[in-house]
Amino acid sequence: MSIDMFRGKKAVIFDMDGTLIDSVGIWNEVDRQILGRYGNTAAAELTENEIQQQRDELLRYHREAADPYREYYIDLKRMYDFEVPAEAAINARYVLAQDMLANRIDYKPGADKFIKELKYRGFKLVIASTTKRSNMEVYRKNNHNIIRKADIDTMFDLVYTREDVKRMKPDPEVYIKVMDVLEVTADECLIFEDSLIGTEAAKASGAEVAVIYDKYSDNERGQINCLADYIVDDYYHALKALKNC
Repeated sequence: MSIDMFRGKKAVIFDMDGTLIDSVGIWNEVDRQILGRYGNTAAAELTENEIQQQRDELLRYHREAADPYREYYIDLKRMYDFEVPAEAAINARYVLAQDMLANRIDYKPGADKFIKELKYRGFKLVIASTTKRSNMEVYRKNNHNIIRKADIDTMFDLVYTREDVKRMKPDPEVYIKVMDVLEVTADECLIFEDSLIGTEAAKASGAEVAVIYDKYSDNERGQINCLADYIVDDYYHALKALKNC
């Protein structure tokens, strides 16, 4: 990893799920339970990897919809013969997720230390995520793992969620909006991402992209690494590079 990744940068922007926090597996588990509860036999037989790939593909397809996750669940109801309306399944997903978001999700190893060092050095720090604002509120107010290690309200200058933009990633809208608000250029920003969709969005913004490893993106690893400006094994490596620059 090159120490040059921080030179000339004023802002460091982070995706949330899979980048700052270990959460992709949680969402896979939530969807697996919903599919098993309401879907047919085919739904119950889906593997975790198949559930994740299906979710990524459908959300990409519906990225310009007013509520992409609602459209995703309408698709699931149609594909797997849900016994309840899509809205009921969405509500059940929300209820099921709340305890996990508050109590099981945590920062990726070393992320809190890396954030604190960036803050100490005067970088503007931003979260630019496609997660719902209601989920981010749980992380901010109820997740004691996050609050204790690196409180979001203390560490970050801006937090953008799905409701703050019209188009989801891989559209770069959220990153361009961050740059406009901070009054920085793309060259002055470094974006951390983990997924192919996120990396595509970050690259389309014109900024340099550091990809943090997440096992749930292994099926797209080759494409991700080809797009990335920097490949980061974990935040301890990023912290070492930062301290050496």
